[in-house]
Amino acid sequence: MKSKTIRRWSFIHTWTSLICTVFLLLLALTGLPLIFHHEIDHLLGDAPELRDMPAGTPHLDLQQLVQAAQAHRPGEVMQYFGWEDDEPNGVVTIMARTAGTEPNSSHTFMLDARTGEALEMPSANGGLMMVMLRLHVDMFAGLPGKLLLAFMGLLFILAIISGTVLYLPFMRRLKFATVRQDKSSRLRWLDLHNLIGVVTLTWALVVGVTGVISACADLIIAAWRNDSLSAMVAPYRDAPPLAQLAPASRLLEIARDVVPGMQPDFIAFPGTRFSSEHHYAVFLKGGSHLTSHLLTPVLIDASTLEVTAVAERPWYMDAMGMSQPLHFGDYGGMPMKVLWASMDVLTIIVLGSGLYLWIVRRRAGRPSPETRP
Repeated sequence: MKSKTIRRWSFIHTWTSLICTVFLLLLALTGLPLIFHHEIDHLLGDAPELRDMPAGTPHLDLQQLVQAAQAHRPGEVMQYFGWEDDEPNGVVTIMARTAGTEPNSSHTFMLDARTGEALEMPSANGGLMMVMLRLHVDMFAGLPGKLLLAFMGLLFILAIISGTVLYLPFMRRLKFATVRQDKSSRLRWLDLHNLIGVVTLTWALVVGVTGVISACADLIIAAWRNDSLSAMVAPYRDAPPLAQLAPASRLLEIARDVVPGMQPDFIAFPGTRFSSEHHYAVFLKGGSHLTSHLLTPVLIDASTLEVTAVAERPWYMDAMGMSQPLHFGDYGGMPMKVLWASMDVLTIIVLGSGLYLWIVRRRAGRPSPETRP
């Protein structure tokens, strides 16, 4: 590689890395506990514990659960019901002052599907894991914070690509995994920086790309609302406001009849950003690890309970649905979580060593390409 080209790539790698380093360190440090958020919630006692009851105890119907939720938080309206695979007898419930209240101002709790008993979920309403999640997702800055982190993610991807380009000629001069112990501390750290960077290359690209997609989730959902959802509810554009909602009791049965073989993921009540003012939206998922993150919405008229649309998934919603669990290593159980955590720690070392190498080089006053031996 010619010297001029090396200097150009070195400039790109140095400054893309420096600009995003502080933000990437924040994301790596907050992402580490988020990988194990279920386990930490149980350890801290923030996960709701349902009472023991005989196996096969029947569940209340959805309208009875709606009434239980409204009794628990009078004066608020239903936004969402959700189901978690590891708690078949619990229904995650989200309520707020209005149906259109933004998610960070809503209140989340769990209903026992057998009794209607409400159990608080501290981790979903300001507990340690929620603080970590907000720092990781938007730094408590809302959409501007998400877009800033998306931009930092793009810089991170460019830093990975430029670092790989710089490392290729360097690999030809030294055996793989060589750390020159007989050289200066700066060169030893350079070797470690390059080695760990190569080891974590694929993982870092996956996490970087999925992180950028996840950070743009609000824009993706807005595009879906303006495109697919808007077309599906067009006949209701001039309809008068609903005077009363039909009971929610049969929503799951109705949705399963039109999309058999799928399981409920969540229900969006009328007026929320995943439905319309005149519809319940039942989101169903497949049974495999892959299809469990690909959701099919069934729109049900909130006054007549007639199915008005079964939506095809736009590619960008599929990309968002698959990227979020992959970003946190949720696809393969505990072994994958441990792998993700290990890669996260190694990435912190790469970021810290890169910053150290830049500081040492600045102090020495000898600008040199990243790969100079």
